Amino acid sequence: MCEVFAGQDPGRYRAVNRSVRIGGHSTSIQLEAAFWVLIDEIAASQNFSTSRFLSTLYDEALEINGSVSNFASLLRTSCLIYLMSKAQNPAQPPEFHIIAAE
Repeated sequence: MCEVFAGQDPGRYRAVNRSVRIGGHSTSIQLEAAFWVLIDEIAASQNFSTSRFLSTLYDEALEINGSVSNFASLLRTSCLIYLMSKAQNPAQPPEFHIIAAE
């Protein structure tokens, strides 16, 4: 029943740490490799580098919510939103409205 999930390449769920600069501070984010692939894709779809996308997303979430208690979870759920948007309309790439800081 779960062969497609259980039999996946272990490299997809291997933890990967990336160092990024958010809010002027260096930090490390640990996510599974499959999520990093999607985050890179989302960033490219916005014509951002991954670092700039992460920083912009963090800043916007902070502005909207007042705090970001678990950025890694925010990134994972952002990947789900991205995939769900793609599944609903495969002919049109998902639109995200990132407010670029000048």
